[in-house]
Amino acid sequence: MVIVVVGGQWGDEGKGKLIDLLAARADMAIRSQGGNNAGHTVVTEDGEFKFQLIPSGILHKDCVCVIGNGVVVDPRVLIKEIQQLRDRGIDPRNLVVSDRAHMVMSYHPVFDQLEEQARGDDRLGTTWRGIGPAYSDKVRRIGFRTGDLQKEAFMRKKVEFVVGQIKNPILTDLYDEQPIDCDGLLEEYLGYARELDPFIKDTFPLITDALDDGRNVLLEGAQATMLDLDFGTYPYVTSSNTTAGGACAGSGVPPTKVDVAMAVLKAYTTRVGYGPFPTELLDHVGDAIREKGHEFGTVTGRPRRVGWFDACVARYSVKVNGATSLALMKLDVLDEVEQLRVCTGYNFRGTELRHPMANISHLKHCEPVYTEVPGWEEEIGSARRWEDLPGNCRAYVELLEEQCGASIDLIGVGPRRDQFVVRREQAYFA
Repeated sequence: MVIVVVGGQWGDEGKGKLIDLLAARADMAIRSQGGNNAGHTVVTEDGEFKFQLIPSGILHKDCVCVIGNGVVVDPRVLIKEIQQLRDRGIDPRNLVVSDRAHMVMSYHPVFDQLEEQARGDDRLGTTWRGIGPAYSDKVRRIGFRTGDLQKEAFMRKKVEFVVGQIKNPILTDLYDEQPIDCDGLLEEYLGYARELDPFIKDTFPLITDALDDGRNVLLEGAQATMLDLDFGTYPYVTSSNTTAGGACAGSGVPPTKVDVAMAVLKAYTTRVGYGPFPTELLDHVGDAIREKGHEFGTVTGRPRRVGWFDACVARYSVKVNGATSLALMKLDVLDEVEQLRVCTGYNFRGTELRHPMANISHLKHCEPVYTEVPGWEEEIGSARRWEDLPGNCRAYVELLEEQCGASIDLIGVGPRRDQFVVRREQAYFA
């Protein structure tokens, strides 16, 4: 069985916790896109784990964890994550890195920051991790792949061309910055090669064998649908395709092999950085939700913008991803909210819309159409069955399910890995 998990909003929906749950029954978990600009958090009995590159399934020793071809890998960050696992007594021997995955080079964050500063007031709010420039070089066919680390002579020749002939002239002539030392860069990355060589493999036969054998395969998406390069709020998006289709392309799993596409939704909405956010709360309610939900970036620490649940975004994500199953996370964060609002449509110049539009200038001026329902005002962290949830809480979930157009099968009621209400077993691997 193959399950693909994607974010259904603007990211930070709780995918790491869900992936950890599903990985307990998975034979293979594949991270399919993004880089160390994404952060997935898992809370276990051994404490909190924060992953930027390594798939969240790494805590299950029998689950093969693959960093797929669609990911851009910063070797420094990956080596640090591997060491952090070892320091906590976890041997990441079940980790594999695709030799087709591109690398974030040490100059990519530099270009990321310079380009962002050049935008001035039109800056995008990137994490300055070099993800966009790395994907740009991939498309320009001047990127470095992890497999290049295993070929020293090829790596040397490529550094001399890409850095010496392309990158340095831009740094010196356009930005008036110091050039990159090619020899120093090569020495740095050959050092990474020695540490990462045991993990770098051709993942194609590993993945196809798993599919042919009928094993349980989990595709772990990063970021979310509204940050997709094509279907998100462009240009305030990430640099990869974050939908279910992107997960297939970034892993090598054919779309015909996917059994379940699951979208992860937060019980309210958040986003980081700039861009339109129709249901944003700029009052004490938004502040309270942010504090209770610990809505601060896993990677950057930046406070997230907070808003009411946006069903226009959610139903759009359901359609774009072909989602048949939903996981609703962080429902417990709303325990103390007296009155809840759900955006069921947008009013744009007298016309009601059911999904976000591509033109963000228009989207910024859409007025949310709200349905208001009473909160439940009691703690739900101990609930494990649907019947354990208060009546108003169940009514809220049923309203979201109706508006989204897909089944809400799993409900997160707290940060720990055991704090789930399993509403329908179909969301699990057999």
